[in-house]
Amino acid sequence: MTSLPAATSATRNSRPQTSLTVLRREELSPHMVRIIAGGEGFSSYTNNAFVDRYVKIAFPQPGVAYPEPLDLWTVRETMPREQWPHTRTYTVRWVDETARELAIDFVIHGDEGLAGPWAAAAAPGDTIIFTGPGGGYNPDRAVDWYLFAGDEAALPAIAAAVESLPPEALGKAYLEVDSDADIQAVAAPVGIELNWLLRRGTPAGSSELLVDAVRNGEWLDGRVQVFAHGERGYMKALRDVFFVQRGLERSQVSLSGYWAKGRVEDDFQAEKQLPIGKI
Repeated sequence: MTSLPAATSATRNSRPQTSLTVLRREELSPHMVRIIAGGEGFSSYTNNAFVDRYVKIAFPQPGVAYPEPLDLWTVRETMPREQWPHTRTYTVRWVDETARELAIDFVIHGDEGLAGPWAAAAAPGDTIIFTGPGGGYNPDRAVDWYLFAGDEAALPAIAAAVESLPPEALGKAYLEVDSDADIQAVAAPVGIELNWLLRRGTPAGSSELLVDAVRNGEWLDGRVQVFAHGERGYMKALRDVFFVQRGLERSQVSLSGYWAKGRVEDDFQAEKQLPIGKI
């Protein structure tokens, strides 16, 4: 059964559309590709101040006739939902407003998924259409230390957050990837310890590495701020670590499932309203 395109409570005003041109593609690792986009459409992009800023990329459905130029909000107002473009949510890794370009990193798993294969084949001149950005996290400069935890899907947001920290920042980051080849350079302050957790062939979302590392890792003194994002099952387990084991306040923790094993994003987004999707 084909999943319905995800519904949205956003509007044309809250999440304006931007259409950019792919400028170049960078192979960051065997499982991650960076798309840098810009061009004339960059003038319609309105940046925000969150380090976890994200956009919802539109992928028109094959065989559906859309008005040209494609206006996502007009489509949603005038066409049946089953014909809407599918959307996939991605972090904006960085924005260079002087150069008028931005970067989005995509996890690649062969032909699996919708966005990954598109990014793997994207070429200069291609168009990328998205709405946003959204976001909600910035490091609290008043805390004593920071804890970051996530898998590949959260790596762009965690890397952007770590790189935004002041030079004197202290903390730990736990980053789960497949192998040594997937380790990326992150411009972290000296006091931020990067712990790369290697699954070595275990499927993403099926490992105990991330949860065990956070549960059993060193816990620094003072007040901590947590940013933990990634596979939904991982985040449910980490919820217990942070709130039950460590007794943190809700205000100290940014915790979110970016994806769920065995679910496409349209189903994953719909499940967020159900008990299975609650974190």
